[in-house]
Amino acid sequence: MKLVAVGCSWGGLHALRALLEPLPEQLDAAIVVAQHRRAEDSALASLLCERSRLPVQEADDKDDLEPGRVYLAPPGYHLLVQRGGLALSTEPPVNYARPSLDVLLESAADAYGEDCVGVVMTGASADGAAGLAEVARRGGVAIVQDPDEAERPEMPRAALRSVPDAVTLPLERISVALRELCGTRAEVA
Repeated sequence: MKLVAVGCSWGGLHALRALLEPLPEQLDAAIVVAQHRRAEDSALASLLCERSRLPVQEADDKDDLEPGRVYLAPPGYHLLVQRGGLALSTEPPVNYARPSLDVLLESAADAYGEDCVGVVMTGASADGAAGLAEVARRGGVAIVQDPDEAERPEMPRAALRSVPDAVTLPLERISVALRELCGTRAEVA
């Protein structure tokens, strides 16, 4: 099973919907997501479920990772990946954010190495750039939304400065790349 670690901020709801909607329910990967949001923005999972064939849930501490599921970092918590599971942390913000994209991506790279796909999409900060570099350093695949079509280009541009050879794609092509990289459980069986 692959792990797809996704980070976004400003414009993230639109980007996440566009990413998840075309993915097949049998995707042979777990997807973990950190999006900068306030505690009162707790409807993200239900908004994403409206258009996703994959079940979407806010992560709980010690959740097991299952293929074909999407786990969201809850507002106010860092989401950390361990091989096969998740942990939540209230450690101080990183890059002024909790959840931090860097924390998620770095832990995902550490736990999954070459089986990790890191994705950085729209946002208005540099959070995620260091984490995506760690994904690439450990042999994983680094994907960045084309900054020219992102609602806010700062986050994708920072990621590309950190990982210049990252795969750069328009939003509608990222899910195609994930499907090709991860396959489906039916193809693996």
